Amino acid sequence: MSGIKNSSDLRGKPQVVGAVASPGALRRAVRIEPGQVDLIELRVDSFSDNPVALYQEARKLKVPLIVTVRHPAEGGVNDLGFARRAELYAQFLPLAAYLDIELCSLEKLSSTVRAARAAGVLVIASFHDFKATPSAAKLRQIIRAAHRAGADICKIAARADTPAALASLFALLAEKPPLPLSVMGMGTFGKISRLVCAQAGSVLNYGYLDRANASGQWEATLLTKRLAELHEP
Repeated sequence: MSGIKNSSDLRGKPQVVGAVASPGALRRAVRIEPGQVDLIELRVDSFSDNPVALYQEARKLKVPLIVTVRHPAEGGVNDLGFARRAELYAQFLPLAAYLDIELCSLEKLSSTVRAARAAGVLVIASFHDFKATPSAAKLRQIIRAAHRAGADICKIAARADTPAALASLFALLAEKPPLPLSVMGMGTFGKISRLVCAQAGSVLNYGYLDRANASGQWEATLLTKRLAELHEP
């Protein structure tokens, strides 16, 4: 579903991702046209009670797809264990341009990662902190771990309620990271972070299509317009 063949193709224009974690968001995603957003993130954990129906709807999407089956400790719903998550990743892999797997889950889902590699699907190693922004040392450690694990992209989402937290996230993008980063804040400085981090090189920038599922999100098509404004000469 994607013309992106490797992570180096992501350097350049920031990509906007519309997150789908509800039936309303899914209905809207099916109507999204290329250019309104760059990708759709399908939160399969939110639809795990009826994945067959979800799959049929996902086949109608007109933009590339990120498949996510989130761990309960990092915001996943329906309390899915690793075995069930692996099944759902395998079921949706044929539709995916990317799989998003938490950094802490990569080892236990190693067979999923291998299947993604074999299929030419890129892997996003993600980290979420809904309470605070970790120290600069911890953030760098996360990036190094994602790189060592062979991820194509490292995604970091952390709560940013202070200027210092926002600055810590922003600084990551100026440090010549070893792999492409997707960096965003939640909370007080969430919306600001998603503009400045995208402008500074965050490759994937997430918004909502129905209602926000994290504080500080923009509506995804509006985020596309705002980022386009920032790139105007």
